[in-house]
Amino acid sequence: MTITLITGANKGIGFETARQLLDLGHVVYVGARDAERGEKAAATLGARFVQLDVTDDTSVRTALATIGAAEGRLDVLVHNAGVLANDDLDGPAALRAFDTNAVGIVRVTEAALPLLRRSSNPTVVTVSSSAGSFWAVTNPERPEYHLPLALYSASKTAATMLTVQYAKAQPGIKFNAIEPGTTATDMTADFGIGRPVAQSAAVVVRFATLGPDGPTGTYQDENGVLPW
Repeated sequence: MTITLITGANKGIGFETARQLLDLGHVVYVGARDAERGEKAAATLGARFVQLDVTDDTSVRTALATIGAAEGRLDVLVHNAGVLANDDLDGPAALRAFDTNAVGIVRVTEAALPLLRRSSNPTVVTVSSSAGSFWAVTNPERPEYHLPLALYSASKTAATMLTVQYAKAQPGIKFNAIEPGTTATDMTADFGIGRPVAQSAAVVVRFATLGPDGPTGTYQDENGVLPW
């Protein structure tokens, strides 16, 4: 059995990723900040729930300790929790965006590393965004060029870089950042854009189910390695 933790999995891409991985036989832990919503999502899916707020050190440590006590290891970690952060450009908004979208990756990864090292095929997937690609946001022909999401974009750039640096520092564990595709979720509702969630979740699932010889330290979408 493959033991998988997905952060921010009570809705959207995280929820659908959990559903698809459960269909493949994974034991999936739905990580969610809100216990009521997380428990409801886990019950709907037939998954397991763990309360996990990526902005809270104690919550993160407790969540990983719970999984460790129950399973003894972690095979797949999916960093999916995120905020859009299209607030005014000020200090509090910046702290919120980076704390969730970037610092949260560090918190959860550091807490998960001991369990990942016990896996025969440890895999970490970061749900990043082409909104954090320097190439995309400076290309007038790309939709990212027109998105007024400075804090979200910058924090996703950081998320991708953290993933690549972890891959270099932890050669025994596969770390990849992915662009799942513009998806119709709560986050994109104001823009009226996006494809069905199942399509984007399938990209996450592909990288969550890499074999031992799969790539590491990459930033990819469903079509291959993306320029930064």
